[in-house]
Amino acid sequence: MVKENNSPKNVEQVVIESAIELAKKGEGALFVIGEDLKYEKLLNQEFKPFSVLNEGARKLLVGLAMIDGAIIITKEGMVVEYGVLIKNSRAFLGYGTRHAAAVTASKKGNTAILCSEEERKVKIFRDGKYIMKIDALEKGIEKKTKRIVTMLETIGAGFVGVIGVATIAPTIGIALIPGVVIFGGSYYAVKRILKLFSHK
Repeated sequence: MVKENNSPKNVEQVVIESAIELAKKGEGALFVIGEDLKYEKLLNQEFKPFSVLNEGARKLLVGLAMIDGAIIITKEGMVVEYGVLIKNSRAFLGYGTRHAAAVTASKKGNTAILCSEEERKVKIFRDGKYIMKIDALEKGIEKKTKRIVTMLETIGAGFVGVIGVATIAPTIGIALIPGVVIFGGSYYAVKRILKLFSHK
């Protein structure tokens, strides 16, 4: 049974919850929400797409994420591929292939959600930029995913202009929720987010 509201916000929430679960266990993974991607399958697979919003789908999503390669999910929440290699990604000094794939996959309006097995963090990329880090070990972080997704909605294209592809390790960030850091942005975007969260 698919939940009625398959909005991008609900899809992102399910994927972020899954990513937090994986990062907490020290598992690495990469989820890409979007389309218009160049990739190749690492596995010969016969695969029936399913919605991440289906009842019980999260368990399957977490299981597939532990297989090497990225999971491709449409903005409507359909898992269409797993175990894929993102093409044309270039490595960054001090970061692995998963980070390079996340930067490349997040271009063209896509969102890449990476689980770092070493750091136990969830990193979110948009428009080829690193925009948010979530500490999976922060107490009660899984209960804050609705607020995290609301923050992501608030972060518009104008906000993600500071941290570029060349600088994958941000130096400045704002923490509005314990365990969550937002990178980049302008004074006005930050002010808008602070105002939004002061009423919650």
